Amino acid sequence: MRFQFLALALPAVGIASSMAIAVVSVPTATAQIPLLPQLLPSPNSVSNDANNRLVTGWIYLDGRRLFQIAASRSNFPERSEDIQNKLEKIAKNYFQSPAKTPVKVDIREVNQLPVIYVNDQYLMTVTSEDAGLREVDISTSANQVKESLQEDLQQAKQERQTQFLIDQGKIAAGIGLTMIVMSWGVYSWQRRSKNDVVYPLTSQPPRGSLPTAAAQPITTQLNQQQHRHIQEAKRRLFQLTQAGIWGGGSFFILGLFPYTRPFQVGILTAAQFPLRLGIVFLGTYVAIRLIYALIDRFTTTLISSGALLTPESSERLQLRVSTFSGVTKSIATGICVGVGFLLALVSLGIDIVPLLAGASLVGVAVSLASQNLIKDAINGFLIILEDQYALGDVITVGDVGGLVEKLNLRMTQVRDSEGRLITIPNGEIKVVANLSSRWSRADLTIPIAYQADIEKALKLIESIGFDMDKDPQWERQILETPQVLGIDQFGDRGLIIRVWIKTQPLKQWDVAREFRRRLKVALDEAGISISVPQQAIWVNDEQLLNFQSNGKSN
Repeated sequence: MRFQFLALALPAVGIASSMAIAVVSVPTATAQIPLLPQLLPSPNSVSNDANNRLVTGWIYLDGRRLFQIAASRSNFPERSEDIQNKLEKIAKNYFQSPAKTPVKVDIREVNQLPVIYVNDQYLMTVTSEDAGLREVDISTSANQVKESLQEDLQQAKQERQTQFLIDQGKIAAGIGLTMIVMSWGVYSWQRRSKNDVVYPLTSQPPRGSLPTAAAQPITTQLNQQQHRHIQEAKRRLFQLTQAGIWGGGSFFILGLFPYTRPFQVGILTAAQFPLRLGIVFLGTYVAIRLIYALIDRFTTTLISSGALLTPESSERLQLRVSTFSGVTKSIATGICVGVGFLLALVSLGIDIVPLLAGASLVGVAVSLASQNLIKDAINGFLIILEDQYALGDVITVGDVGGLVEKLNLRMTQVRDSEGRLITIPNGEIKVVANLSSRWSRADLTIPIAYQADIEKALKLIESIGFDMDKDPQWERQILETPQVLGIDQFGDRGLIIRVWIKTQPLKQWDVAREFRRRLKVALDEAGISISVPQQAIWVNDEQLLNFQSNGKSN
């Protein structure tokens, strides 16, 4: 199991490792792979000053940030587009010049403001708002823009040289080969992991406890569920690793060449928020699967240790395991979905602090308006904690009852003998009768005629119970030898003999039916009749004489 959880963590490293190998394998003298923070296009920011609302943004060259500019909200789009178009036109003319032609950047003063010319072509005027972004004076800000233009234009022209493109092509080929090798390795690892078999945990039970075979169906089912959850989480992580290898490698290859680098920025801009949401969604899904596997793992270990097994708890254990597992997984799912939702909001740049504050106020208001739901949840928690009943139990609540099909913190659903599904809010359950908790009892009342030999009948009933208790087909369902309590009452049907049979949960009806069948056959063979309702009529002698005399006179 340690290796399985390690296998879950290793695929997640594939994305980072693919990038690391790509960077490390490139010679430092020729490799020019842009760093991600320099490529990330920052969204326009708006100042909080109501009297001076400024919008800021970047000017790009071949997908690289050059410098920031600022302007009012109404003027910024026009100014940004104008500077960007002029820079692209200047760069295009410069790239067509001879290879060793230097770039000439001049700063001229017009109307007491520095104006930047590149190769005697007007580019932009540096404003006080631009200088305020760098927290320097206008002259220093203009010099910083000048240095950035000289350096980046020369680098952009160098990147368009044939030798540089050949070197970058070699790097791209190396990254592509690395991607193929890593993808094949991850695929092979994924195929091998599918053949892994999770064997049920086995342990020797303590002396006097139930054999391990009694817990085997439970542990087998839990191990199968655990294996399924782990395989699903590993499958998603492998898919994420493959997507990281190919997506990350292709992304870096786009950044190697000046002609494709703008596509890199465009892809990053368009896929920034969907990628964040996808990672949050996938992380939440994998976390839920891993939590399911951990719950099944913990339950399997607890059962296999023998701590929960006693001679009377094997059947009950199956009911409690299914109940606790289902409720715990539903709670864990709710928590993970809530955390994932908050992380999704954070990834979208939404401040969740005011949202949480508002949610707390709404929660207080909702809690006041939904006290019944809180009451249902608290009572449901106590029902599960105290094991009042579980999934698969037969219960009676007030005038309704049946087999418990669904149980959560809010409500209980039972299926009655006519097949009706009855929903009961947990807050409405005051008194509940559990007919299958740990053990059950068949309570039989047997009518025997007054004229029958009662001693013979009692011995016959006792022998039938003893024989049934020794029958291999019924000995496991009957926990104790049936008890013949004796004559319970004198009724209109005859002498009522009462018999108690202690059985496994939910087996009392099967045992009672078989006991009645055997008893009827034995009573017929012994000549003892089962009485039917009867009534004796006594007539007073004086009333009879008066009736006869009246008849003669008539």
